[in-house]
This record gives sequence, C-alpha cells and structure tokens, in this order.
Amino acid sequence: MIDPVSGEHVNDRPRPAQAPARLPLLLPGSLSDEQRAVYEAVMGTRRTPGQAPPFGLVDDIGRLQGPFNAMLYSPSVGLPLQDLGAAVRFRTGFTKREREIATLVVAAHVRSDYEWYAHERIGRRHGLGEDEMEALREGRAPMLADVRERVVYEAARQLAAEGDLADAVFTEAVATLGRTAVVELVTLVGYYKALALQLRVFRVGVPDGESSPDWPPAGDEDE
Repeated sequence: MIDPVSGEHVNDRPRPAQAPARLPLLLPGSLSDEQRAVYEAVMGTRRTPGQAPPFGLVDDIGRLQGPFNAMLYSPSVGLPLQDLGAAVRFRTGFTKREREIATLVVAAHVRSDYEWYAHERIGRRHGLGEDEMEALREGRAPMLADVRERVVYEAARQLAAEGDLADAVFTEAVATLGRTAVVELVTLVGYYKALALQLRVFRVGVPDGESSPDWPPAGDEDE
C-alpha cells in the first residue's frame, strides 16, 4: 500500500516504537479501599493456586499490568468490568480451548499486543498448538477437527470483523452451540474488544522484556 501523501510503501515502514503508557502504574500501597477491592478481585480471579500465571499480571513490585491497571482508576467501572471478565473466562459453557480461540481471534483482528501476548500463553496452556496459533495470529482459519471449535472460530471471526452474524452463521451457531452459548460468545467478543480499545488508548504494550507479536503486514489477513 502506498501512502498518497508521502508516496512511501506503508507496509515497508519499520515497526513504530512502543509509545509511553498514558496511565502510570499504581502501587498496591497507594490504593484506596475501592481500588484495593478491584486489585484483590483481579488477583483472586486470575491466579490458580499452586500454579504461576502464564503471563505478566503484575510487575516485580506488585503493580497491575495490561488492562487491569486502568480498572483501578475508576473502581465503579473497573470492578464490574473485572467481574464481567471473570464471567466470560470462567462461567460460560465453553471449553478452555474454545474460549481461547475466540479471544485470540479478537486479539489478532484488533492487533492488540498485550491481549495476544497474554492469551497466547493461556491458549498454549490449554492445548492450542503452534500451527493453530500461527493461523490465528495471521488471521487464517486454523485446522480444527472439532465441529464446535470451528463454529466458535467462524462466529468470533465474523463478530470481530463485522460486528454482526450473518443468518447462516447465526443459525449454525445456535444449532451447534445453543442460544445460551451464542449470547456468551457475543459478550466475550465485546468484552475483549473493549479491553483492546482501552489498551490502545492508554498505550499499554507487552511487559518489559517481552516481545510484541509478529503481526502480518496489513491487508495480508484472510477476509
């Protein structure tokens, strides 16, 4: 693609450096009671006893990273948002693989570095393989043997890309997953798109020392 103003090949430009974050990370010891409630809710729902988190939830002095730091700035919004996140991660009818396929579809579509960084690691923990990960990151349909997973992928892809489901996809999703799961999937996609928007606006990238995803050039993904 050629920029009409500069004449440069846009896709050939070097990857821009990560912009400075717009919201300072808040120290655990500086939190109000309301912020502490959000902090403890995030930590409580995203840590499995006896198992290290697969991604950087906090830095080395305990400050929340990723989208979670922003939740502290407005506890009245942050706590319900964190509760919704816990619901779509732990209280739906999806398998862990299905949930991560849908989440990674969203992360790849919006090119959210932190969202992909975190859920790639969660997805690997729950059995997603290298070929599946590569396809999802590049916006291609992975080779999925399970019918439910294929339907979750296609419905999530269409929701992320178009903000709607075609009649045929909706009918297939209801027949395969059930109406309850379709409601949950629409909500899951909306939740992770909302987080991706916050991550973009507040300039939140991957934690220090981690590599950003290797996204394909714009326009190379499957339509």
